[in-house]
Amino acid sequence: MLDFTEYTKIFISLFAIIDPVGIIPIIIAFTAGMTAQKRERVGRIASISVLVILLAALLLGEAILDFFGISIHSFRTAGGILLLLMSINMLIGDKPKRTPDDSDGDATSSVAIVPLSTPLLAGPGAISTVILNAHKAGDPGHYAAMGFILVLLSVTVWLTFLIAPWVSQRLGSIGSNIVTRLMGLLLAAIAVEFMAGGLRGLFPALG
Repeated sequence: MLDFTEYTKIFISLFAIIDPVGIIPIIIAFTAGMTAQKRERVGRIASISVLVILLAALLLGEAILDFFGISIHSFRTAGGILLLLMSINMLIGDKPKRTPDDSDGDATSSVAIVPLSTPLLAGPGAISTVILNAHKAGDPGHYAAMGFILVLLSVTVWLTFLIAPWVSQRLGSIGSNIVTRLMGLLLAAIAVEFMAGGLRGLFPALG
């Protein structure tokens, strides 16, 4: 088991990579028009999803990637493509059509899991960081400490979703539309970086 300082560094590094505060404008864009109850549901599902994804990465991440023959660079490239598609929808203002039934269930859960939980929050960077830190020690205490760190991060994500509506109210309808377009452009840039990093890893000659 590592010392307290090392676990503090791991928490800070994962918090910086996940950056829940930094994606508040994106959260606002994807939850625009939702009731407070639906936003709370999205936040709850997203925070639980982040915890489950990162716990899976901690315990089974490397084994799963090896089993399917997937490299972290391929995962990063695929995540970039997904984000790019989402950003295009944000830029052109094309929102998926919802029926009264799926707006309360499947559609809400879908937004919470993709793209908010993954690849935006629990993306390739966070997953690879968890996998690498999992190998720093092999005793049960280390995995328990890592699990506690992931729980703290998921709580932070949940708190971020609680803050987002307050920020959205201050922006208003016009401000939210402007933020949606700007975040669509920013998301497109993030997607390109994801894909570029993945492609450089897959094809070192491109670097």
